[in-house]
Amino acid sequence: MSAAPAPLEPALELFDANAFQARIGASARQMADMAAFRELLIEWNGRMNLVGPSALGEFWRRHALDSAQLRDIAPEARVWADLGAGAGFPGLVLAILAKGQPGAQVHLAESVAKRCRFLQAVVDALALPATVHHGRAEDLTLKVDVVTARACAPMARLLGYAWPYLRGGATGLFLKGQDVGSELQDAAKYWKFSADLIPSISYSEGRIVQLKKVSRV
Repeated sequence: MSAAPAPLEPALELFDANAFQARIGASARQMADMAAFRELLIEWNGRMNLVGPSALGEFWRRHALDSAQLRDIAPEARVWADLGAGAGFPGLVLAILAKGQPGAQVHLAESVAKRCRFLQAVVDALALPATVHHGRAEDLTLKVDVVTARACAPMARLLGYAWPYLRGGATGLFLKGQDVGSELQDAAKYWKFSADLIPSISYSEGRIVQLKKVSRV
C-alpha cells in the first residue's frame, strides 16, 4: 500500500470537474465516463433517493474525489468488493478509473433491488469492469484484493459483512467520518485487527481505515 496524498488545502474546497481531473490525473475518457455517471445519477435520483439533493452539488469533491482516493492508497489492487454499493460510491468511481486495466474487476454488493437496477444501468451504459450482486454482502463468496465500503454500517457490524473477504486475504479500506475512533473502540470488543487511519483528501474530518490481520475475538 502506498502513502495517501495530502489533504486538500482550504483554497481548493471549491472543487469542480477540472479540479478533480487535475488532482486524480484522470484521462479525457475517464472524465467523459465520470460526467456520464453524474448525469445518470441525477436522472435516477429523480425517481429514487440515491443521494440527498444537496450532495449532487458536491459531486466532484464529496463523492468522486472521496471515492477515487482509494485507488492511490492501493494502486496495485485489481479486484475490489464494494459492500452496500448504494449510489456507486466508491465502487463505480473505482470501476471507471480501472476500465481498460488487465484483470480489473469491481464487485458491487447491494441488498436493495432498486439500487441494483441503478448500478446495473451505469455498468451497462459505460461498459464498466464491474458486476452487480443483489444480496447480502456477507453471503457472497468472492476472492478480492480490497474490500471497501462507504456509509454502510458502524465498524463492528461492517467487519461482520466484510469478514468473508478479509478472511480470504483482502485488505480492508473503509471510508469513515469523525466518529471513527469510537467505532473502532466498539469494534475491538468483537474483533482483533491492525488499523491505520489515513487522512481523507476530500474533507478534513474524514479518515480511511486500513485494516489487516483481522480475526474474531
